[in-house]
Amino acid sequence: MRLQNPIRIERSLGDTEASYFLPSRESGVNDMYLHLGFSAQPQTIRRDRVANAWAILRLKHPLLACNIEMHDYDDIRFVLMPYTSPESVLHSANENIFYRQGTKEELIDSYLNGPRTLSAQRLSCIFLSQESDRSHSRRTHPDGPVQSTQGEDWFNYDLLLCTTHFIGDGMALHQCANDFFTLLSSNRSTEELHDILKEQWQIRYGSQFSELSLPRSLEERLPQSSGRFQRAVSIVDFDLSQGRLLGGHSFSRRKGNDRRTIVPTVAFDEDHTRKALKLCKSHNVSISSALFAICNIAWARTRNDNPDLPVMMYSALNLRPFLTPDELNDSYWFIAISYFNVILPGFLPASDVEKTFWHRARFAKEQSTRAAKHRMLISRSREMAKERGVRARRWAKEDDEKASGTRIPSPPVTATVMERPPSTALIGLSLLGNLDGIYKHTSFPQIKLHTLTTGSRQRSGAMLLFGYTFVGKLWVSLGYDENGFEKGLVEQFWKNVLTSMEELLL
Repeated sequence: MRLQNPIRIERSLGDTEASYFLPSRESGVNDMYLHLGFSAQPQTIRRDRVANAWAILRLKHPLLACNIEMHDYDDIRFVLMPYTSPESVLHSANENIFYRQGTKEELIDSYLNGPRTLSAQRLSCIFLSQESDRSHSRRTHPDGPVQSTQGEDWFNYDLLLCTTHFIGDGMALHQCANDFFTLLSSNRSTEELHDILKEQWQIRYGSQFSELSLPRSLEERLPQSSGRFQRAVSIVDFDLSQGRLLGGHSFSRRKGNDRRTIVPTVAFDEDHTRKALKLCKSHNVSISSALFAICNIAWARTRNDNPDLPVMMYSALNLRPFLTPDELNDSYWFIAISYFNVILPGFLPASDVEKTFWHRARFAKEQSTRAAKHRMLISRSREMAKERGVRARRWAKEDDEKASGTRIPSPPVTATVMERPPSTALIGLSLLGNLDGIYKHTSFPQIKLHTLTTGSRQRSGAMLLFGYTFVGKLWVSLGYDENGFEKGLVEQFWKNVLTSMEELLL
């Protein structure tokens, strides 16, 4: 069973995809990772089972297996060379699976701070690691020691699912990990998994081959505006909304040091998590809204140089519910996010901190809800994508000209520029919600997940706070460049985040 005369499949990157691809070229800025710690029996994660499961996913979700070709700043393309046989799918999957020894910290550190793993020719891969000393990695199930019918012990393993950001977002990462573990943990034999691979190959490259396509871009799937007047209104509305972004607080940065990203992570036990969820519900807010207020309080306790100016924070907005269906592709691997901002007061009263906290959590919820339900959401998302694409192309061109020595500095601007209020963001928050709604733990009984960490390779001086619930626990982590900020500043802020959570939320 082989495909004759394979056809090259390609499409251009949309503005959002280009805005993530162009900065990634040199050192992998924004390359994502999802770490999952789990326990399993060795037979469950044998190389041939892992390869077949990964191959099935790469076949179903073609952006995972694409290459990138860049012909110009305005001509960047995904390229897929169709697999000639199921065996070629399996071979490609195996080339993008790496087994390692070591701890999760070593695995994550190598990915974040070592040489770039991904490239224009490798948009995804997975790492699997087991602690080298099996005697220390055995797991005991809460109901007692877990053994297979063959009497095999369970051991601790770490999975790193790595992809570039321009092929997807956090929701795609988590759904993909759930599907991977479901395949791996199924009762099907490895041979039966390979039969699924053959069936999926036949569906895509058999009789329906003429309809094979790559997932459409975000901009193609956003509902289209109609008429010049509506488009003009969209531009004016976007400019006005951007002009209302006020923020006068930021972390003092240090330049000239090599970037080193660390991700301190804390998981609160199930009792504290239930208390926090119950407390948030009683105040009519979510954990996500509360975390905006926590960061606001923590920053005021860390440094409050400009109490008269507001604190601005940003977060990602999931656009998947608003997209038109992709009739030729049912893959969930594509990027579908925009951004919104939450602006809170910069001062902290000397008394009634608890009352202030819940008030600001409700204010954060109000702003988040307004952003997600605004009647101009689609047009604002489209204009933001366009602006990000233009900016990324301009900066990429400037960087390339500097690197080649052909950059000609722009002449100085002599016109009088009206001074605008500051619009600096303090920090970004990635608020993933309840991930136990995505991970169907009962669907993979041969695998017990217990730890989750996520993030990306960063620019120098970058920072992003993550908040989510997983396996019944509330998790918070802070990914930041420890060499990019004033010494001790971020560490004090992180300490204040945790103590503020214990005081006000837990």
